[in-house]
Amino acid sequence: MKRLKYFVALVIMMIGMQSHGYAQADDRGYIVKVGDQMPSFEVTLTDGTKVSLEQLKGKVVMLQFTASWCGVCRKEMPFIEKEIWQKYKDRSDFALLGLDRDEPLNTVLKFKKQTGVTYPLGLDKGAEIFSLVALKNAGITRNVIIDRNGKIVFLTRLFNHEEFNAMKNKIAELLEK
Repeated sequence: MKRLKYFVALVIMMIGMQSHGYAQADDRGYIVKVGDQMPSFEVTLTDGTKVSLEQLKGKVVMLQFTASWCGVCRKEMPFIEKEIWQKYKDRSDFALLGLDRDEPLNTVLKFKKQTGVTYPLGLDKGAEIFSLVALKNAGITRNVIIDRNGKIVFLTRLFNHEEFNAMKNKIAELLEK
């Protein structure tokens, strides 16, 4: 009987959390899922340009969450540069934004130079944009692929070639439409 009371209390607490806007995370730390609309955001790029999700409507968008201290990010970024950015950078219907998690501009510029990436990097101050898709204390690297209508269509976590190739295939598929 005591266990049943604890279980009922836990269920009531979880329902209360959901009704007060607390999202539940999946096993990879995401609070969004494939099929959800990407929450609205605005980011300032390292060159001072501001970009919002609204401005990207009609494009296939890749958001790459990164940071200079992330070894896995440093491993993944050259693959993103070579196999995605260089392939699609001239397409007006594609956008790739690296979103650096809560680091100052000078650190992000140094990081960009060290990794050799040429795709745009934005400053995710306070991990505010990151917090729209994952638990704030969840790890990076992770990528979010968004279709032309603003719907999340693919999510990655960490870096492995199989998942990376599946993501590339999804981007190619979306750009063929």
